[in-house]
Amino acid sequence: MSQTFDFIVVGGGSAGAIVAARLSEDPTCRVGLVEAGRQPPAEELIPAACSALQLNPETDWMYTASPGRAGKGLRDERMMVPRGKMLGGSSGINYMAYVRGHPGDFDAWADGGATGWSYDNVLPYFKKTEGLVPSPAIPLDEAAHNTQGPLGVSVRAPIIPGAAEFVDAAEAAGLPRGDYNGRERGGARGVVSLFQTTTRDGKRSSTYHAFIEGEAEARDNLTIITDAHVEQILIEHTDAGLRATGIVYTTPDERRHTLTAAREVIVCAGSIGSPHLLLLSGIGPKDELSAAGVTCRLDSPHVGKHLKDHVHVALCFPAPDVGVPMSEIGLSFGADALRAPAGPLPADPADDSDMADELVAIKDEADRRFAAWAAEGRGMIASSLYDAGAWFSTGLGDHHSHDAQIGFFASGYNRDLWAGCMRVDPEQYFDDVEQRLGEDTETVMLLANPVQPHSEGEITLASADASTPPTIDMNYFGDDHDMPVMIATMRRVLAIAAHWPDHRALGAPLFPPFLEDRHGHAPGDEPSDALLEDLALHYAWTVYHPTSTCRIGDVVDSQLRVSGVAGLRVADASVMPNIVSGNTNAAAMMIGEKAAEMIAAEHDVRLAQFVGA
Repeated sequence: MSQTFDFIVVGGGSAGAIVAARLSEDPTCRVGLVEAGRQPPAEELIPAACSALQLNPETDWMYTASPGRAGKGLRDERMMVPRGKMLGGSSGINYMAYVRGHPGDFDAWADGGATGWSYDNVLPYFKKTEGLVPSPAIPLDEAAHNTQGPLGVSVRAPIIPGAAEFVDAAEAAGLPRGDYNGRERGGARGVVSLFQTTTRDGKRSSTYHAFIEGEAEARDNLTIITDAHVEQILIEHTDAGLRATGIVYTTPDERRHTLTAAREVIVCAGSIGSPHLLLLSGIGPKDELSAAGVTCRLDSPHVGKHLKDHVHVALCFPAPDVGVPMSEIGLSFGADALRAPAGPLPADPADDSDMADELVAIKDEADRRFAAWAAEGRGMIASSLYDAGAWFSTGLGDHHSHDAQIGFFASGYNRDLWAGCMRVDPEQYFDDVEQRLGEDTETVMLLANPVQPHSEGEITLASADASTPPTIDMNYFGDDHDMPVMIATMRRVLAIAAHWPDHRALGAPLFPPFLEDRHGHAPGDEPSDALLEDLALHYAWTVYHPTSTCRIGDVVDSQLRVSGVAGLRVADASVMPNIVSGNTNAAAMMIGEKAAEMIAAEHDVRLAQFVGA
């Protein structure tokens, strides 16, 4: 296949779907959107099914990384790095927390040289995307929000009681309720709230559903090419210097195809995929490219460097009448989720007529719950169960922003999820796995999450072969600043747990027995800093937020143009000068919106609406 477009967008994820949809609003503009994955599967719409989309090669790139000083308790001492591989990208695989970041994050970007990226500059783009359904359950700074945008944003229904109790406990521990996406984000004292989530009517609102599905994908001027693994950006020498002219991609049958870009190639492959593609195309550190057998077209030493990611430590608490047991979650997925061999119902629905009355009742209740979710968007599966959060400053630095976040997860999960998605041996972590991770066990996890890490990792080439994943080195806790912040954040978790409403008090936090023995800790004792540090070094997990590997000022300019190559931009989380202090998906979508307007303004593309200056 050989086709020519005005713009080629590489990657149909959180930013790329927005860029392609917005540019194709002009019917005279020919846009090609190239995505390695396919349409999302049906279960992608179910918020609580997000973990099932990991470790599935149809929807997840299934990367792993070196975790630096962390990861001592993970399988093979490798950190999981889930990345969405489908239209919608990681907005179709994430846990749907809609968190913009602190206004000071963006002002710091601008102060550092990212002209046009201050909070006042980016707020209109957050609002342009957002279609918020206000809820009486959360405070709102109405001037910071929009109810008419394409992206569904809402509070789950019904609210899980434990999430509301987390908010009560955090408030009792000194954190005021407020709008964490508001213009002040709680001020100096911080803020706590139920999560605003990227859902509409209880269904996931990924950028595929919000921007591409339906009207946009039917446009004659938007060509969406799926199952297409882009392996190279085509770059030509011209009298004016280097210029990107197109891309080469391969299909599952191993055929190679070329697309030509008359105006620009916009790389939106994410903080792992975008630097990987630049490196494969000869844009990166000259010596590293040479060592991998790639001809250097442009010596750009910062490509793949400055990788930032959030890690959190899950503190697990026995929570009778508070935690949501896995049996309740499984029942809410409907009868098909309960069929043998994993569940109690017959593997073949034809055998249902022979079921005992008890199983008939289970089947009927499961079908009732799933039907309620499908019709009304209500029920247990209407969120990822990551349902509330708090943000605050530890006082240890980064005074422009809140440097800590705590998330509430309403379930302790089960053995399979701990061993699979989290890469943890449950037999090593828990004193009694059957008791702690039983199907009817009621547990909650409070997630201690420093959000302004100083440690930086990197993405490098493992091979010149595009089918070989890059080498990912997260370098967690590589900077000595980060561990004291983690310990301070865990201490705040313990304070919130201690303020839980008396009638539903949480049990003592569960620590791995081998760490308790090492540090002389008895259940119920106040944990030492050494124990908390050891827990973090063994069991800190990624929050799936890689950023900054093609950052503004080093790889791209403030217009997101790759320095040294005309006709080439990067627009995704990789351009962030520094990671935002919160979940990164909202900011990645904002970058897509802002990039689309920048490109449209430069090339006289007519968008339906311009919100920027």
